[in-house]
Amino acid sequence: MAHSDTIDQIAERVDHLLLRHEELQRTNALLAQQVQALTLERDQLKSRLAAARARVDALIERLPASSTPASPEASA
Repeated sequence: MAHSDTIDQIAERVDHLLLRHEELQRTNALLAQQVQALTLERDQLKSRLAAARARVDALIERLPASSTPASPEASA
């Protein structure tokens, strides 16, 4: 009888481990999807940032060059 109880306990633990393994696989798949989505979002944001920087740089290039900085005394 003790041998049967031991086998039943082992079988129960194996079933529990299999269920846990399946849960972890599902969780891992969901996390992988989240990583993929966040990576895509990050890449899109980096692209938008680069475009915005290019626009700002273009605007800066269009600013007139100042030969002398304005001094506080000049306006007095």
